[in-house]
Amino acid sequence: MSKKSVFILMDTKESCEEIAAAFNESADYSVLGTSTDGISAIAAVAEKRPDFLITELVLVGYDGISVIDKVKSMNDDIKVVVLSALCREEIVSRAVAAGADYFMAKPINFEILFARMKEVCSGNDVGYKNHGENLHRVSLEEKVSKIFINVGIPPHIKGYSFLREGVMMAVENPSIINNITKQLYPMIGERYQTTPSKVERAIRHAIEVAWNRGRIDNINNILGVRAYVGADKPTNGEFIALIADKMLLEKA
Repeated sequence: MSKKSVFILMDTKESCEEIAAAFNESADYSVLGTSTDGISAIAAVAEKRPDFLITELVLVGYDGISVIDKVKSMNDDIKVVVLSALCREEIVSRAVAAGADYFMAKPINFEILFARMKEVCSGNDVGYKNHGENLHRVSLEEKVSKIFINVGIPPHIKGYSFLREGVMMAVENPSIINNITKQLYPMIGERYQTTPSKVERAIRHAIEVAWNRGRIDNINNILGVRAYVGADKPTNGEFIALIADKMLLEKA
């Protein structure tokens, strides 16, 4: 398969460089350019005609939704991927209405991003048009991410992504928590192209990082009860179930 070209539009130079590096390391994509300014990005996309525009929503010049609308009006064949921490349903809906093909909540998991981009190229609908359940998933992903950051689980470690996926699976299918070893770990492993045992260890490490950072009060505050004291730590399954139950109770 020939490489797909991308143009990257982010709010900071550092974000552009980080995302460009990830795409350049991939065998499937080449970066035609980057920008932190919506107006200059529109001109560059018109000239370079990339296969993909990767954009934020909060930008200088034009906001991301205006950029999507203008880019799509010039070239309806371009695929637009939004990477943003702004994940409220009304914002996602507006981005999709403007022409976004896929929306991923930050922090970015590049393995999943690249997989979804391949699906977009193949014609599969992985965006959020007319899919209320997917809008719900973006909102849920944002809420779970905020909880993890608040309790001290850093986004850059693998266990963060594995835990977030596990919680979301447990919200969508609560019975899976009763079969964590034979179902949940293998499903996460398959999604991230790793082994169930590595998933288990990475999740355990993420939980230990939170406890070692002394964020137990934050955890108890989030849960609404004083569930943990001192060195008392939950198992992987207990932690996933607790956060999933909180999401379900709040009708996340």
